[in-house]
Amino acid sequence: MVEVLRQEKKYLLPLPEARRLSGRLQAVMLQDSHNGPRGYRIRSLYFDTLDDRDFADKVDGLELRRKIRLRCYDPNSDFAVLEMKQKQGQYQKKRSLRMSREDAKRLIRGDYEIMLRHDEPFAKECYGLMNTLCYRPKAVVEYKRQAFIARENRIRVTLDSDIIATEANFDIFSPELLQYPVLDPFQVVLEVKYNGFLLSYIKKAVSTADRSEFSVSKYCLARSVGHHYDP
Repeated sequence: MVEVLRQEKKYLLPLPEARRLSGRLQAVMLQDSHNGPRGYRIRSLYFDTLDDRDFADKVDGLELRRKIRLRCYDPNSDFAVLEMKQKQGQYQKKRSLRMSREDAKRLIRGDYEIMLRHDEPFAKECYGLMNTLCYRPKAVVEYKRQAFIARENRIRVTLDSDIIATEANFDIFSPELLQYPVLDPFQVVLEVKYNGFLLSYIKKAVSTADRSEFSVSKYCLARSVGHHYDP
């Protein structure tokens, strides 16, 4: 089990501005090893209660809230990562557990008992929570990410684009999902994640971008757009 505690800031950028910012970040930060020439894909299945409690808590801006997701980086991957993010004041706590492709598939089908096979207390906590509150798969969200890292202060800056989703098929390992766009393709989500304080040279690089505050999560955006999407 991996645990991360940090602050997160989100902004919305026009695509041309995001490209300029990417160039500035490349000059002062390390690129994530998975970036490649065009970044990398992320696909996440979000779980929620029968009455969509996590969705409502985020929309209502509650101080204490959570989200549970199962994430993979390639439909052909032999593993996935179960994650729980919890908002605690100004901090976000993220805990994650790597599991095999077969275990992940069973989780997608609603077989939560598979988590009892893992020794980590976090797996047992997820099992109890998802059973007690009747969590079910709700939406798959996929996007392209370009990530930059600073070794100091565990700083991570990401640019997310081409955000698409589906509420009809929850198999994150499927090579073909019929997905709908959830954000204008000429808009990019900038996320700045840090522990404690943001180093001045990174703050300067980010502050020069033409950006606006963005508080909506990708999960909530996908659910909201999906309910009004007519292909």
